This record gives sequence, C-alpha cells and structure tokens, in this order.
Amino acid sequence: MAKRRRPEPAATAAPVSADEVPVVGMREPCPCGSGRRYKACHGRAAAHRGQHLVTRPFQGLASECDWVALREIVPAATAPLALRPGALAAAGVVEQPPSVTLATVLPLAWPGLVRTDGSVFVGLQVNGGSGDASRDVADALVRAATAEPGNPVPPQGLPDEGPRLQDLLDPDQPLRITLHDGFDFWVEGVEDAGGAVRASLERANAGVVPTRRLTGVEAAYWVQIGTKEHLRWVLPYDEEPLLDALARLRAAEADHLGPGTRLLGTFRAHGLLVPVWDLAPGDTAEDVEEPAAQFLARLEEALADGSPLPDEARRARSSLQTRQITLR
Repeated sequence: MAKRRRPEPAATAAPVSADEVPVVGMREPCPCGSGRRYKACHGRAAAHRGQHLVTRPFQGLASECDWVALREIVPAATAPLALRPGALAAAGVVEQPPSVTLATVLPLAWPGLVRTDGSVFVGLQVNGGSGDASRDVADALVRAATAEPGNPVPPQGLPDEGPRLQDLLDPDQPLRITLHDGFDFWVEGVEDAGGAVRASLERANAGVVPTRRLTGVEAAYWVQIGTKEHLRWVLPYDEEPLLDALARLRAAEADHLGPGTRLLGTFRAHGLLVPVWDLAPGDTAEDVEEPAAQFLARLEEALADGSPLPDEARRARSSLQTRQITLR
C-alpha cells in the first residue's frame, strides 16, 4: 500500500511566526495554512514552550486538598477568594475588583469573566498549558481583573511569565465552599446572559451529579453516581506513608466506613492520593460523617506506626497500588 503523502502547504500561505498563529482546537487545521492539524504543526511548538510540570500546584495554599477536589471531583461549587494586600497591583492591575470568586466551571469553559459590577470570577476546571495549574488560574484572574466589565476572559495559549495563586492569595485563608445543585449561579443577577451562555448552562446542568461535602473532616465528598453512593476523599499526606497506612488498615479489615462499605482503591490528583469508597446503598453524607471521623483516627494511628509492614499488609499495599480508580 502506498504511503499517504503529507499535504503540501497552501501556495498562498505566507510564512508566519508561532506568535502570529492563533490557538485553535488541537485537531483542527492549523491556521498557518500548512494543511496539517494544529497539534502536528504550530500546536506542537506551543506545547513544548510550557514550563516543567508542577506536581502539587496548590501546595502552600490553605485548603490544598479542597483545591484539588474542586479541580477534579466536584461538579458545581464556588468560593470567595481572599487576596494578598497589594498583590494585584504588583501584577499590573490598576483597580482592585470588588470581589473575586472561584468557580469550578464557568460558561463555555471560560477561564474567567468580569461582571458588569466589576466582580471577577475565575474557573478552576480549565485546560492550561503551562504545566502549573496554579499559574494558569492566576493568569486568568489577572486578565479578568484588567478586562472591561461585562466581558469573559477567553482561552489563550500559554500564559506569559507571571504570578501563581500563592503570590496573589492570602495563604492563611481557607476556602469557604458553597456547593450548588447546578450552575444557575452563572446568571444570578444577570439580566441578559445571552443564548450561548443559556445553552451552555443547560448542557452543564444536565451533567451535574448530586455531591455533598462532609463537615467533620476536610476535603471528603459524598457523591451519587446513578444508583450508587461513593465517598471521595482528598488526603494531605505524602503518598508512600499513606499507602503504608492504608495497607495496615486493610490487613486489619479496618479500612471501611461502616457496614456495607468498602475501599475501592485510590487515584492520584495534583500530587495527592484520593481514596474512593463504595458506600452502603442509601447512605447519605450525614450517615458517613461519624464513620469518616473514626476512620481518620485509625488512619492517623496507622501513619504513626513506623514498624515494618507485616506480610499481609505488604500484599494489601501491592493490591492498592495496582487498583487505580478511573472516575466516570
């Protein structure tokens, strides 16, 4: 079979630099006119211009585990952000916005927006190219704070050198999270949100799953997927000692959250380990509060045990390492 020939560049396409080529979808034709897809043309160079991967982008922020949860497992939530005094001015923002709110998702997957009253929203569940989620979100925050009121912050290529969230936010202020049953907060107080936003709202609301945050422990979220209930819990401990501790509990049959529950496995998210439990049918978030607090006490005791893992615990650890959860 003859090899497929790569399309020749369009005869009328003038040479352009990478900075002159706009960012498009990775599978779309490259705007430079080469005939190739963007990912195989100027998109390849753009991807390689990113910074090195930051495995724990939210480390150093209060509520690091909740930052990870809002980024990875919570569908609809908001939280007001407390800025460092003078941080935005140092980033070139002339006028301080009246408020800055973190949202899991914004309409049309915008990285940020500024409402007509000047209040700023930044989205957390967006794709960034710098390799550092903290830097990407901080870039959207600064761009929103300098945008004209009533406008979104559109996606762009890699952000220029600039601050991270750790530079802009008060590191001692924990997130005050509000969970929502949908994304109607997008249009609260907005007289005319526009057809595209309304359509995006309808699509987003259709995909929301019931989610509740436990109040007795940090960064643990009850979620209902179809007819099953689960608990997803972002834990702040380093991975290796945490796996040891979970293995000790599994070997002792103490890794449960009450009758009818079982630890399914774990997944990694932004440098932290997230165990996932299958709950008993009908278990609510309130039903899991006390068992979760009891499990945390057992876990901290296991973390403090520095003795070598017994054989049964080593086998349990191996099982945990090979059972990586994929979220649906």
